[in-house]
Amino acid sequence: MFDKMLVSRNPVRQNANRWIYLWVLFCAALWSVFFGMLLSGCTYDSGWDGEPVPVRITFMDVGQGLAVLLEHEGRYALYDSGPDSAGLADTLASRGVKSLDWVLVSHFHRDHGGGFMEMGAAIESGRLKVGRLLVGLDTAVGFVSDSVYTVARRYKIPVDTLERGDTVYFAEGLRLECLWPVSYGRFGENRASVVLMGSMVGSQAGRESAFLLTGDLDTAGENRLMELSRDLSADLLQVGHHGSAGSSGLLFLARVAPKYAAIGVGKNNRYGHPKDEVVNKLRIVAGDSAAIYRTDLHGSFGFEMWPGVGLVPEN
Repeated sequence: MFDKMLVSRNPVRQNANRWIYLWVLFCAALWSVFFGMLLSGCTYDSGWDGEPVPVRITFMDVGQGLAVLLEHEGRYALYDSGPDSAGLADTLASRGVKSLDWVLVSHFHRDHGGGFMEMGAAIESGRLKVGRLLVGLDTAVGFVSDSVYTVARRYKIPVDTLERGDTVYFAEGLRLECLWPVSYGRFGENRASVVLMGSMVGSQAGRESAFLLTGDLDTAGENRLMELSRDLSADLLQVGHHGSAGSSGLLFLARVAPKYAAIGVGKNNRYGHPKDEVVNKLRIVAGDSAAIYRTDLHGSFGFEMWPGVGLVPEN
């Protein structure tokens, strides 16, 4: 049911001989294909095989928190899980989700990892299966981190740790590059958030169609990310830290240059998220304010990423 090879590790962390072997194997395969084409006189068709199927990205209304459901061809995965008070397991069941290839907890704050903590009852009853837990390098130790790992241990859910350079694959349609955190730094809480750049896998799917998930990354983390990554452009941006004043620097937003901005935020929350200054900056880079989607105003909302077409809001 679940992919055995889910996470592709940073090449620095792998044995060099393995990559030499794979390179030789690739060259041999490439030569055999090329030679066969010469013999047969056939031409290579770069079109998408079969009927195109979109990747769906749904920002779920979990109140003051974040939960992003990914879907492709009947398979599901979850980036963050909202607070434990949101009843995410029941919401997933109402959507017909019985299995998650993986759940990623971007960092150990209750409004991002609490939903995974309360999935235990659904897993226990057999209503939900979770293939793998993905975490970053958050050094914070406390109730949330202890509870998340306890659930994983109790239900024998394998755990993978992500860092910059790793790649997560979902179903057969999506590649998510881990851009942050870096292995040589120690980060806690918001600045430790796992940042993923998602793009479709396929002959017509290019890097021009992408979405960026940032968790609660703060401006200091954004600045470091801009130093490390030349290309951060994405059609869709998950706005960091629910639109707080401590995230979404103008230079960072300009580098991403999103067509659409998504904010996971609770109605009338006590933090005043999203802050007016952040919304104004988003209007500067995204143009029309209609391109800003908020769970406090719109409830759950989604986007579809089509091969050869790009990313569009769901109707």
